[in-house]
Amino acid sequence: MTAARVMWMRGGTSKGAYFLAEDLPADTAARDAFLLRIMGSPDPRQIDGMGAADPLTSKVAVVRKSSREGADVDYLFLQVFVDQAIVSDAQNCGNILAGIGPFAIERGLVEAQEGETRVRVYLENTGQRAVATVQTPQARVTYAGDARIDGVPGTAAPIPLEFRDTAGSSCGALLPTGKVVDVVEGVPVTLIDNGMPCVVMKAEDVGITGYEDRDALDADTALKARIEAIRLAVGERMNLGDVREKSVPKMMLVAPPRNGGAVTVRSFIPHRAHASIGVLGAVSVATACLLPGSPAAEVAVVSDGRRKTLSVEHPTGETTCVMELDEAGNVATAAMLRTARKLMDGEVFA
Repeated sequence: MTAARVMWMRGGTSKGAYFLAEDLPADTAARDAFLLRIMGSPDPRQIDGMGAADPLTSKVAVVRKSSREGADVDYLFLQVFVDQAIVSDAQNCGNILAGIGPFAIERGLVEAQEGETRVRVYLENTGQRAVATVQTPQARVTYAGDARIDGVPGTAAPIPLEFRDTAGSSCGALLPTGKVVDVVEGVPVTLIDNGMPCVVMKAEDVGITGYEDRDALDADTALKARIEAIRLAVGERMNLGDVREKSVPKMMLVAPPRNGGAVTVRSFIPHRAHASIGVLGAVSVATACLLPGSPAAEVAVVSDGRRKTLSVEHPTGETTCVMELDEAGNVATAAMLRTARKLMDGEVFA
């Protein structure tokens, strides 16, 4: 295969290629070889492809019309590694999800309604579901609007995302070990999966403040070695197996908020510091803040009530999670505000 129809989009604070499933090879090995080629991987600069030398811009969405009850489209997320010949389906991506609704409407998989259109998405990676609400004045997708998200310059049309059935989507349970706190390599951690497998620990417990910028974190080889040792040690405990060549779990280092939010986080995805935080990573961290006795709860500032708005501070701003609790105090639903923008539509060549 030498070319395929594609739409390049920014989804949330990520960017990547959006394909209809029918426009890619059906054979997984052939598909992955094609995606590595178009992104320019493996190469730290991805100079011979469309990737931009960053995991956040080396992403792929594969979309098809759904035959499942209660879903309009099926969405498979693929992470194309930058400097390794790996294409991984081991995780979801909530940021790329923000572009699925507009893409599905633009490709004719979902009929646009006047005003706004709700697109029900089945996330193939983990079997969970989400609903994206897309602005469609005059039954046409618009990307222009007044919504602003940190990590993206300017404003765009709002795309609220509501997540359902996220707990344990990859690990089989919200807390795969059954404990709020595990001690791994001498560090208290919460092993959690509310849409994204994460290891949440206090920044101070691994020797940093939690307020460092991305460049400082990426340059701290001792820190990265320490948290990678923890990550490798928890793979089996989280029912993820050997995670040496996997992009999960994500590593979340938390500290008290500084700017009026609920918690500050520095995220590794998993070997490079994140400029902000992934959508589902933010949901998992916010959930950890609601678990009494957890490292996150010890540093978080959380309001009372069954409906909680948690602002998760990160290096380029904040991400707000709206969490609804059931009568037992468990997280029932989580919603996020994202935006997306179509960047190009055409063919990409391998």
